[in-house]
Order: sequence, then C-alpha cells, then structure tokens
Amino acid sequence: MADRLVILGAGESGVGTAILGKKKGFEVFVSDFGKIKDKYKQVLLHHEIEWEEGGHTEATLLSATIVMKSPGIKDAAPIVLTLREKGIPVISEIEFAAAYTEATIVGITGSNGKTTTATLTYQLLKDGGLNVALGGNIGKSFAEQVAEDKYAHFVLELSSFQLDGIVKFHPHIAVLTNLSPDHLDRYDYKYENYIAAKFRIAMNQTADDYFIYDADDEEIAKWLATHPIRSKKIPFSVRKELEEGAYIKNKQIILTIDNTNLTMPIATLGLQGQHNIKNAMAASTVATLLKIRKATIRESLESFQGVEHRLEKVLRINKVLYINDSKATNVNATFYALDSMETPTVWIVGGEDKGNDYSELLPLVNEKVKAIICLGVDNEKIVNAFGNVVDVMVETQSMQDAVQIAYRMADRGETVLLSPACASFDLFENYEDRGRQFKEAVRNL
Repeated sequence: MADRLVILGAGESGVGTAILGKKKGFEVFVSDFGKIKDKYKQVLLHHEIEWEEGGHTEATLLSATIVMKSPGIKDAAPIVLTLREKGIPVISEIEFAAAYTEATIVGITGSNGKTTTATLTYQLLKDGGLNVALGGNIGKSFAEQVAEDKYAHFVLELSSFQLDGIVKFHPHIAVLTNLSPDHLDRYDYKYENYIAAKFRIAMNQTADDYFIYDADDEEIAKWLATHPIRSKKIPFSVRKELEEGAYIKNKQIILTIDNTNLTMPIATLGLQGQHNIKNAMAASTVATLLKIRKATIRESLESFQGVEHRLEKVLRINKVLYINDSKATNVNATFYALDSMETPTVWIVGGEDKGNDYSELLPLVNEKVKAIICLGVDNEKIVNAFGNVVDVMVETQSMQDAVQIAYRMADRGETVLLSPACASFDLFENYEDRGRQFKEAVRNL
C-alpha cells in the first residue's frame, strides 16, 4: 500500500508538497482549517489531489504515514499535538522536498536581511551561469520546483518555522544574517528558543559544508562559543579585519577564502546602507564558494536594486518621498529603516504585535520622527511607547486613511515611511498585501 502523505495548510508550500508527493507515489490528502484560495484549488483539482477546507477531519489525518505542516500553523495547534501523540512524524516542506533532490542547497536564515540576501545570492549565481532556483519562504514553492526536477542549485530563504520542522535537512552552504527578537509569541516568549530554531540550519552540516555568519552579532558569537558546529565557519564583519571571510577596509569590501581574494568598492553597490553591505558580503561569500567569477560578482552587486516591500521608494509627491518598508515585521527591521532616514519622517507603524520591545527605537524616533500614524487593531503598546516622544500621534484602521493623513502631515522635503515593526495579520492578508495597499493608496493621492 502506498504511504499516505497528509498536508496541513493549502498555501504555496502545502500545494507544492502535494504535487511532489503525488509525483513520488504517495497517496496525498490536503486539509485546510480555513478556506483554500481558488488558484490553489485549481492546482489540486488539476493534479487530482483530494482536499478538504473549513476544518480538519481527524480520522482522515490520523491515517497518515507522514504529515507536512505549513509554516503558518503553530506547533501548539491541537491537531499537531494529536498527530505527534500518535507518533506520526510532522515535518516541514523543506524537509520533505530536500530528500528528493541532488541539487546543491544554499540555505539562508536570520531575523532580518534574509530575503534581500537570498534574492541577491540567487542573482549572483544566475548571472554566473548556474542553473539555479530561488524558493523556501519566498516565491515559488521549493517542493514544486523539486518536482519539476530541472535545477542543479537552490537558494532557499528559511524561516525559523520551516527550520523547526526539519530532521535531516542539510544545506551545503548555510547563511545566518543576524539575530534579533522576533516571533517570540511562537517560542514561549523565550529568545533562546528562537535562537536555537535559527541554528537548526547547521545541525546536520558536516566538515565539508560551510556556515556563513555575521561576526558582529553578539548573540551569534555567544551561541557558537557554547554550541560548536561541524561546518567550516566563514564570518563577515563591518567592524573588524578578518583573516578569512569578508570585512571592510578603505571603503572596500575585502573577501578572502582559501587564498581567493575579491575586493569591491562600497560606493558602487546597488544597495546602500550598512545592513545591505552585510547582505552583499554574505551573498558574495556564497558566490565565491560556488566559483562565480569576480567580475560577475562585482557587476551583479552594482546592478542589484533590492526587493519589493523592503525600503522601496514608491513615489515623490509635492517633494515628499513615500517609502514602502512593509516587510519590516519586527522592531530590528524598523530600526534599520528609521536609521536610514535623512529627513523628518511621518512614520506609519503597527499591526499584530509579536511580543515587541520598542525601547531600542526611542532615540531614533526622537531624532527623526515628526509624527506617528498607528495602523492596527490594537495600538496601545505603540501609544504607550512613543506618546511622550512625538507631538502628533493618530490612530487609524485602514491604509487609505493612514496615507491620507500622512499626506496632510508631511511637508516638502520630508518622508512618509511605512515600516510597521509588526505582523500584518490583524488588518491585511500578509505583508505583501499591506505593502501593495500602501503603494496603491499613494498612487491615488
């Protein structure tokens, strides 16, 4: 009898896993607690995969040999606890799909910068002529791309939730961009649990693999000092010179690996800002390990323009610049955004709080922000944190209103910044939806 693969959640990762499972001879069943989007329903029907929506039929789920859980479903969800009690393995899409590919895998995780670093790494490898795909927490499902069976390399952006569900997953090159408190609501409000989840990216690596990391990050350094990893460690830093790895000297990035040297003037990078220098260091380290030519790496870094919803300049209206940073779903990401503001700023902030501590933003808000527009169902924490720091604070419940109010508040030469520091699920479908609504509202001004 065929093994039964049950999939919880019919989003991008769930449907991709269903396609791969069917191709590999599993009996596949997809169950979604909510409504399945039409585009995904069509795919399931096309592949003749059985599904249900609006709830889980427990008996059907408990007949599984293996269960793939979408990253959005919490480990503490009743159905997940029931499956685990019955001894049925519950894994992530990444774990399931990796078993069916011989491709070289580059896995990228971190609290911030992982999308930019993954997209940039993919660009460098593609420009260098490798047969490479981008997946994981971004774009098209990794499992579906494995099912297509046409790529020699994968660059995967990996969230802590995806890493929670791995057992044997083993990237040849792992990147950890940085650590800052995020998603603590999913980790019993313990920062160390979240850090441990991120480091799972290296748990199956061997001495033939590579681990690229930010040497300036205290939490990473602390963890590595007490939890040795087997892979070869390659650091990057903007503060100190390194014998091996990437660092800065005389306004140049200098990268040294196994007697290979690459230098690159910071001024020519397509993306500016200290965090983007780090993203560029991580990506060029991967490209160098995979033997991409130096000239190609330099050209790609010069032409790369960034990712949607990450400090994305939308429009300038009446000499006011509107910036979409909807991807800033935690405090640390918003710290980068505010830090890069060079004019007085009207800041749109708020959403679903994940256990945020806003105190580290106070000096920046004091220095740069002239007004705050709260955009969330519950804004109490933001009001308490910044009520005494800014003169003007307004609460809104829709993007349309938030942008209209910002338009009236911002004077010539100033900036309107959407950088929410929170998840989007209270008012929006996801951060992309939030960012697109912001851009649309700005274009309609």
